[in-house]
Amino acid sequence: MAEYLLSVEHLSKIFITGGIRRYEKIVAVDDISFGCNRGEIVGLIGESGSGKTTTARLLLKLLKPTSGKIVYGGKDVWTIPDIEYHRYVQGIFQDPYASLNPVYKISHLFNNTFVGLLKTTPKSEREEMIKNSLKLVHLNPEEVLQKHIYELSGGELQRVLLANSLLVNPEVIVADEPTSMIDASMRVEILNIFKDLSRKDRKLIIFITHDIGQAFYMCDRIIVMYKGKIVEQGPAEQIVLDPQHSYTKRLISDVPKLHEKFVIKV
Repeated sequence: MAEYLLSVEHLSKIFITGGIRRYEKIVAVDDISFGCNRGEIVGLIGESGSGKTTTARLLLKLLKPTSGKIVYGGKDVWTIPDIEYHRYVQGIFQDPYASLNPVYKISHLFNNTFVGLLKTTPKSEREEMIKNSLKLVHLNPEEVLQKHIYELSGGELQRVLLANSLLVNPEVIVADEPTSMIDASMRVEILNIFKDLSRKDRKLIIFITHDIGQAFYMCDRIIVMYKGKIVEQGPAEQIVLDPQHSYTKRLISDVPKLHEKFVIKV
């Protein structure tokens, strides 16, 4: 998979629970392989417990794999220092409230990013970079930066986190259920921001969701996970309109059919 910007090769993650005498092995990710490139939106879909969030944490180096490897830019990610890796691979998580400290103002989040990942950036340039990043996600810097998290909506907070990730100009964004806590009226706007980042800025988006309808709208390719394994992967249209695996068919059958023209025959 050397031709890919980011690839996963025979990746597995096993958790051990219990004590010395009695323990249980939980196979969260089971020998999966896939590759992704710049300008793609790749959907990783499946129900709760399918292994998609564990895969996201592995991609972000928040967990170490039990076996297999993740390759970025031709290098095993575990040979790349964390600070260097996170300059190019950033994550967005489904609960923005869990990612932000309510004690501090939003400006504190961006300042921490400069301290951690952009130390060499001249102070004279930082304010303009923050403003430009917020404008990319359709937020007004003057209205947002001096507020605390409890003064913003879930949709605004999710966009704040995306703006903070964009501050370092990453090549890869791993977005784990980024619209799950957002009102339906805001979801399309956020999804379209991700689409613009992929189409215009050639960023690779790993889009993780349980909603196959969202994945169909968003993604170029879809990877379907079930019980830690990849059961099907391919172009989004092929997966949704002509699913081969029974689990994929079940996911599609759960999509609400609001109008005959939107019915997906399985």
